[in-house]
Amino acid sequence: MGNARNIAFWVVLFLLILALFNLFSGNQSTMSSRTLSYSDFIARVDSGEVQSVTLDGERVVVRARDGSQYVTIKPDGETLTERLIAKGVEVKAEAQEQSGFLSVLGIWLPFLVLIGVWIFFMNRMQGGGRGGAMGFGKSRAKLLTEKHGRVTFDDVAGIDEAKEELEEIVEFLRNPQKFSRLGGKIPKGALLVGPPGTGKTLLARAIAGEAGVPFFTISGSDFVEMFVGVGASRVRDMFEQAKKNAPCIVFIDEIDAVGRARGVGIGGGNDEREQTLNQLLVEMDGFEANEGVIIVAATNRKDVLDPALLRPGRFDRQIHVPNPDIKGREKILGVHARKVPLGPDVDLRTIARGTPGFSGADLMNLVNEAALMAARVGRRFVTMEDFENAKDKVMMGAERRSMVLTPDQKEKTAYHEAGHAIVGMNMPKCDPVYKATIIPRGGALGMVVSLPEMDRLNMHKDEGKQKIAMTMAGKAAEIIKYGEEGVSSGPAGDIQQASSLARAMVMRWGMSDKVGNIDYAEAHEGYQGNTAGFSVSAHTKELIEDEVKKLIDEGYETARRILIEKADDFERLAKGLLEYETLTGDEIRKVIAGESLGGDDDADKPASGGGTTSIAAIPKTKPKAPKAGPEPEPVV
Repeated sequence: MGNARNIAFWVVLFLLILALFNLFSGNQSTMSSRTLSYSDFIARVDSGEVQSVTLDGERVVVRARDGSQYVTIKPDGETLTERLIAKGVEVKAEAQEQSGFLSVLGIWLPFLVLIGVWIFFMNRMQGGGRGGAMGFGKSRAKLLTEKHGRVTFDDVAGIDEAKEELEEIVEFLRNPQKFSRLGGKIPKGALLVGPPGTGKTLLARAIAGEAGVPFFTISGSDFVEMFVGVGASRVRDMFEQAKKNAPCIVFIDEIDAVGRARGVGIGGGNDEREQTLNQLLVEMDGFEANEGVIIVAATNRKDVLDPALLRPGRFDRQIHVPNPDIKGREKILGVHARKVPLGPDVDLRTIARGTPGFSGADLMNLVNEAALMAARVGRRFVTMEDFENAKDKVMMGAERRSMVLTPDQKEKTAYHEAGHAIVGMNMPKCDPVYKATIIPRGGALGMVVSLPEMDRLNMHKDEGKQKIAMTMAGKAAEIIKYGEEGVSSGPAGDIQQASSLARAMVMRWGMSDKVGNIDYAEAHEGYQGNTAGFSVSAHTKELIEDEVKKLIDEGYETARRILIEKADDFERLAKGLLEYETLTGDEIRKVIAGESLGGDDDADKPASGGGTTSIAAIPKTKPKAPKAGPEPEPVV
């Protein structure tokens, strides 16, 4: 329908342009006719040179016998018709009424067409929003009325504390007397802060579904415009709409697009954005109070917001929406699995234990991937095997079985991964090895994935050292097997990961006695956003790098010592990976002990000890290592 309207518009526009062209061409031909004095015209009539004459009021359009055309003006009161007829000249006359109308139309039609075209294109530039072509300053807020697919608090799981605070706001809107009789006032604003994918927008939709009051939704970027003053005008218009519908809720998604701190950055801030922010601050808690208008905003960049925006009276509540813990993940999986037929062997708690660090969006994607895998093989319901395969795909990337590896590349990958696994299994503070594979996944030729036994909330110094040792074990394994000259570029990702962790230990966490308990991260070269306000001397930089190198060298030597001590286990595991390609944690222990796995099919079975809660994927045998799923550790 929209395409038909567009085609019709362009056809009409083409016809109008063609008509204007013909009109102007006619006018041009008329104007290009020669102008002749009246006396010369009479002389030519008497000499018999004139063939025909067209009388148009005072204008006389003359056509000569040689085909030329010219125009003259007849004096007032002069009678010319009898003289022309007597000389045998053909006489024509134009109706004055039609001539006047066409003359006016010819004058105004071009202007009307140009104005219409301008209005059309301005309306298209403004997206056809409220107010049409002149609706620059009108708010883009939309009144959310979900008749189908309405989201309620029953659809929100895993973030119970955040949900409780927002349920209180909804209760206040439903029954304000319950709180006001004790002197309580309704909160003016609530700021939802959390990593991407944790359900901030979903919470806002749940408020809209539960509140039973008008709910306006708008994005922070909708205020920003290239014209100065438009953003502030849109803020005013949005609050005017909200006041008319009070009590109501206004949800601003990604408020950091307009709420960044003023006067920050090179050359100060953007005038238009700062005017918009100033207007928002005034409307939220200015001279005139906005009773009954509650602002709910969401962002994952609280650190860049202006302090005036965060104070009580504007955003009275700052609600943290974190990644869910194991109980929250189980509840979220239950919500997303409602519409998915599950097999009898599916245990959502086991899946939750094996997906540490996953956000709500990650878990939704996991359930969807499992359903797609089950549909691909023609199952009528989703089994636990589908969930395990989907988890491996999300955490480690899709298998690239079409990639052809030479026997030498495959062998080096197997020894590289075996080194990671052996060191990780012999370091008590390292996370248990969940799975090892030499099948290319994502951008890696092989991978070892570790899952901690509980949600990781912090990192200790001995844990960091042992993790560095496990990370550097791939390079140590290659050197032990193939010598110093036989090492590949595969450990590049390992070195990058170990360096990141070591620098965090030295510069952020105060885990170096020589550097001390000073945060050098923001002032150190290579870190963006230097807000610390101080510089680091060359001596301190050298000291930092020496301590970082010391941690990495210690980790490498520890990994090398363990691999030499466990040479037999190292060799068995590498050969087992060459044979089976993928081994789970229990299967790795069986291979090391020399036990039979009972068939090749076991290599694809999930680990029986998959109940864990934190991912640490070790990238392998590729110069640039991919991220293998969410990582809850502070770095890496």
